[in-house]
Amino acid sequence: MLQIKKMSCSTKEDDLSILDNFSLTIKEGETHAIMGPNGTGKSTLAKAIMGHYQYKITSGDILLDGESILHLTTDERAKKGLFLCMQDPTVIDGVSNSEFLRTAKTSITGEKENLYSFIKNIEKAMDDVSLDHNMLHRSLNKGFSGGEKKKNEILQMKMLKPSIIILDELDSGLDVDSLRIVCENIEKYKEENPKASLLIITHYPRILQYLKPEYVHILKDGCIQKTGGMELALEIEKNGYSSMNTISGDESNE
Repeated sequence: MLQIKKMSCSTKEDDLSILDNFSLTIKEGETHAIMGPNGTGKSTLAKAIMGHYQYKITSGDILLDGESILHLTTDERAKKGLFLCMQDPTVIDGVSNSEFLRTAKTSITGEKENLYSFIKNIEKAMDDVSLDHNMLHRSLNKGFSGGEKKKNEILQMKMLKPSIIILDELDSGLDVDSLRIVCENIEKYKEENPKASLLIITHYPRILQYLKPEYVHILKDGCIQKTGGMELALEIEKNGYSSMNTISGDESNE
C-alpha cells in the first residue's frame, strides 16, 4: 500500500540532510512502529510522506498503491487516504472545529453531507473520544489542552476515514486515561476498516502495548538500522538505544 524506496530527504532552508537512503514497505492492514533517539528524523519522515513544504526529497520515491506521490501537494495526498496525526496540532483561529471537519470531509468525498447527518455522526464520534460537544463551535485547537488536541486529531481520523494513518508521537502530552481512550478508538477503527494501515512514530513502547505493531523499526543515522517485533521495543525500553548493536533483528529496511 505505502512504499518508501531509498528516499533521502533534507531541509529546504539550509539543505541539511536528515533521512538517507530510507526504505520501508507497509502493506494493507499492517501496523508498523518507528522508534529512535531524538533528532534521528522520525517526525521528518512523517512530514516527508505528507509533502511538508519545509522538506525536499533529494532522491528515491514514495509510492501509494504503486504510484508515485512526490508530485502531489499535501491536500492531494490527504485525498488519496493519507492522514497525519500531528505531534503539535495547529491552531486555526476563526475556523470552528465543525467548519473545518465538514469542509475537509466534503473535499475528500466530493459531496456535502446533510447537516443533520453530519452533526449526528460527529457528536457520536466526540462521545467516543470523550470530547465535549461545545468544542464543535470553538476555533480549531484554540485553547485546547494537549490531551484535547490529540483527541481532536483522532476525531478527525474517525470522520475522514483514511486508509493510511501516521501517528507522530501521539502519546506525548497524554495522561494514562486519555492514551487509553485514543488507542481504543484507533483499535476500533482498525477493526471496522481492516485494510487500513498504521505507522506509529514514538519514543516509548507504552503506546505500542495498546496498538500492538507487527513490526518495530529502529531509526538511526537517517535510515532503519534494526527491525523486529514487540520484543525489540521492550529491549529498547529496558536497555536504551545504546544497546542497539546487541539487539537481534532484521537489519533490512524493506
